[in-house]
Amino acid sequence: MWVGEDSPVPNVGGIRLDVVEALRELDVPNLRWPGGCFADRYHWRAGVGPRADRPALINTLWGGTLEDNAFGTHEFMALCELLGADAYVSGNIGSGTVEEMSDWVEYLTGAGRSPMADLRRAHGRDEPWIVRFWGLGNESWGCGGNMRSESYADLARQFGTFCRSGNETPLYRVAAGADGADVHWTETLMKVIPEIGAHPFAEVPWEAVSVHYYTIGGTWTAKGSATQFDPDAYWRTIVAAQGIEELLRAHAAVMDVYDPAKTYGMVLDEWGTWWDVEPGTNPGFLFQQNTLRDAMVAAWHFDVFHQFADRLTMANIAQTVNVLQAMLLTDPDGGPMVRTPTFHVFEMNKGHHDATALPTHVSGPSHTADGQDVPVVSASASTKDGAVLISVTNVDLDTPRQVDVVIRGATLAGATGRLLTAATASAHNRPDAPDTVRPVDLEQLEQTPTGLRLTLPPHSFATVSATIQPA
Repeated sequence: MWVGEDSPVPNVGGIRLDVVEALRELDVPNLRWPGGCFADRYHWRAGVGPRADRPALINTLWGGTLEDNAFGTHEFMALCELLGADAYVSGNIGSGTVEEMSDWVEYLTGAGRSPMADLRRAHGRDEPWIVRFWGLGNESWGCGGNMRSESYADLARQFGTFCRSGNETPLYRVAAGADGADVHWTETLMKVIPEIGAHPFAEVPWEAVSVHYYTIGGTWTAKGSATQFDPDAYWRTIVAAQGIEELLRAHAAVMDVYDPAKTYGMVLDEWGTWWDVEPGTNPGFLFQQNTLRDAMVAAWHFDVFHQFADRLTMANIAQTVNVLQAMLLTDPDGGPMVRTPTFHVFEMNKGHHDATALPTHVSGPSHTADGQDVPVVSASASTKDGAVLISVTNVDLDTPRQVDVVIRGATLAGATGRLLTAATASAHNRPDAPDTVRPVDLEQLEQTPTGLRLTLPPHSFATVSATIQPA
């Protein structure tokens, strides 16, 4: 994203222009920064003020490279403004202080006269930004401090209490959540709600609890190749991806005990596939290619997310450019940028933004992998402004699937569809072949007396748009 203002790569204020233009196609709702694990090592004052005066450091966590802090708070906010995205700032609890994080909130949001608001003005920004979303640390059970749930809960209560908006926009503070299926961590955080509520004048110091889940088709030490995989590896990946539903259901059940009204949100602020890095690249950069298999994982995730729309308030794929399951792959020397298959899944799903989720029930075939039945079709739907958007995924590796869509209590008119697929699940886009995987018109789509019928090729994802009318 960042090439610097003096780069020959076309940029706006140092931010790579082709990346901005591509991400604008996705209508990105919000962007999380500066991490990830790096967030609990990041000290924001090193990234403000004249760039020549900003201290540099070695990023021992990812790649051992020089971090010169050229991209800091003002640059991040400029990127969010270019994308029309809300900022989601991940604060430093692991190695930071309450004062440091409180000052950062004031620096960004302070509308009146205060030391931090005045410092921001001295750095060239008079008006405060609207920054609603704040993370209270990241993976505090691991890279964010190796804490126990109880010790983190006490620390987050303290940090959250002193994170106060400097303008009229209230903060949406996200407590750092569990490692995968550790529901005890979630329960520890949720117990804080009635405990604090029993004290007069006390306020719960967060509005949401996060959780992370990565899809890994192998093991943590041998994750497998992003592009070279056999059918068994493909199906292991699909099984792992489908585990997201069980994970969200387990954490939501714990939250429901303490918050049946669903006042507090669940935030999945890291998800996506994770493979071995591409040969010849720095292992710390986590660079991996992105295939149609990754797109299948993303499509299935979206359908699951929509099932939990009453509890899951935010979901952030872990990375955006060049790292893990990214939207875009770029050449540092300014060569052609590539939109990945995952990019197209995000673009095709953006019609669900700000819509109302419709209850969706799927009944269909399954595939047997490692002795278990694996569903091969998922779907979700939403309505907005008199229209409906239906997403359907067929993860079957070899078999096309005919899908009948029945709309209860309404009829559809003027249906059109888009299809994302390729000859193989390992197909991917490269600078010399940027459109190997791209959306095309869904031709096998017809109206039926009860709804729609569509045929999905193997390993494919489709969206159907139509106007909705009462039956």
